[in-house]
Amino acid sequence: MATTNGSVETPDHTDVDVLIVGAGFSGISTLYRTRKLGLKPLILESGSDFGGVWYHNRYPGARVDSEWPYYQLNIPEVYNTFSFSERFPGHVELRKYMAHLDKVLSLRKDTIFNAHVNDCSWDEETGRWTVKTRQGHSASAKYLILCTGLLHRRHYPEFPGLENFKGDVHHSGFWPEDLSTKGKKVALIGAGATAVQITQEVAKDADELTILMRRPSYCLPMMQRKLNDLENRGFQGYYDVLFREGRKSFAGFPSPVHRRSALQGSPEEREAFMEDLWTRGGFQFNLAFNDTAVNKDANKVIYEFWQKKTAARMRPGKKREMMAPPVDKMPYFFGTKRCPLEQDYYECVDQDNVDVINMDELKIKTFADEGIVFEDGTEKKVDILILATGFDSFSGSITNMGLKNKDGVDIKEVWNDGGIKSYVGMTFEGFPNCFMIYSPHAPTAFSNGPTIIESQADMITDFISTLESSKAKSVNPTAPAQEQWVELVDNLASYTLFPFTNSWWTGGNIPGKKIQMLTYCLGIQQYEATCREVLDAMKGFTVEYEDGKKKVDEEMPKQATAAA
Repeated sequence: MATTNGSVETPDHTDVDVLIVGAGFSGISTLYRTRKLGLKPLILESGSDFGGVWYHNRYPGARVDSEWPYYQLNIPEVYNTFSFSERFPGHVELRKYMAHLDKVLSLRKDTIFNAHVNDCSWDEETGRWTVKTRQGHSASAKYLILCTGLLHRRHYPEFPGLENFKGDVHHSGFWPEDLSTKGKKVALIGAGATAVQITQEVAKDADELTILMRRPSYCLPMMQRKLNDLENRGFQGYYDVLFREGRKSFAGFPSPVHRRSALQGSPEEREAFMEDLWTRGGFQFNLAFNDTAVNKDANKVIYEFWQKKTAARMRPGKKREMMAPPVDKMPYFFGTKRCPLEQDYYECVDQDNVDVINMDELKIKTFADEGIVFEDGTEKKVDILILATGFDSFSGSITNMGLKNKDGVDIKEVWNDGGIKSYVGMTFEGFPNCFMIYSPHAPTAFSNGPTIIESQADMITDFISTLESSKAKSVNPTAPAQEQWVELVDNLASYTLFPFTNSWWTGGNIPGKKIQMLTYCLGIQQYEATCREVLDAMKGFTVEYEDGKKKVDEEMPKQATAAA
């Protein structure tokens, strides 16, 4: 017997129909749907409870930037019996929501916790996957569904001399909840969404906070507010319609992408329009115009407005120029890197106890016992070092679980040769009956998480239903079809400004990782329509049947490519 959760014993080996790796939104959505198919599923989860990213991320200020009511699953028996307290829920409340999902859906009975997967092997003869964990679990299934998370594998940059530092070092993704920064000298490396949330808390608590960054984030106003039970109850009757409309939208929120250019109309009209979206909060400002992602002049219009609004919140000086650079020093095109949501970030940065250092201008020479030594000879004493240095996005969790293709080659090696590849963002060649959710080459980074997760979970379970009814033994995308999909994603991005900015959206945050566009640019509705056409006709797949017959359809349908 193997032990999970420190006390509960589970069989050394389990045979099921579907093995799901990960117990966040993706794993829960998949478990819920495969049960409805009448299949026997099992989740293997490395943590000790449900939540995925919200189980692991407990740093100060951690909260979602997808707004209520859209950051939840479209499951009536769950949403009719849970009320959120804020427009943008924090990590504590999101774990309460996960506990509610577990209670209502009885998820725990089909889940093994503290089960860190380190080996996944395919048996061609039996047509089954065998998955093993560090803790000694073993399970086999016909289908393997990877729900391992978009931002899970923590990235630790190699800083010279870091091993010499005697203070505390904590990555944002592995935060001790009892840690206090009160009265401490804190250094925070990073200026992305996580760093923004941490700054808003630590700046109010620490004696000194030093932010070390290379590029500022273009933050948008969150416009956070409290919700009451009456408001929750009043909206619950509309949830199903709102969620369905979200699936028909670009990013998962049922608001239109405005069909107007940033270069049309008078400056006064544009200003009034942007001001209206700005005061609404959330990501609506990102959808102001239809050409800011493809036209440099249009992009400049929206950056100018953002810069003016942001700079007005800080005192004149070097910090303001670093955080909200003037238009002629725009660090990168607006919207080509994630725009975090903030509440009082710029006021916090502007405090006297907060310093900002540009790491490209003042490089770290080494870490010493008591802090950081810079190349100009200056030293900064530090008690606590926070690494908000991000994640090996899209692929990091998949390439570190011992996943091997039908020839026994680890996916880490497969993807090292030519970069990340997938077919329709849910399958990859050489890995039969293996699917992934919240994945590369889908609209993942540009979407509300639960919306794209439920879209992919629906498509995968519908595809599995078709395979089962046709008595298929295995399905595997072809290499030509996979190349076509990767080329499609690249071609779509080539018409935009995204390739001009390296970020975790392109893998550019990890040294040595191939820089490539990893997000499908046309939004959820177009993505699902294209994928449905592919999956319904089994185009671009090799299908082997239980009676020994084989069907090979080399390429994805040309009309799907043309539609995109």
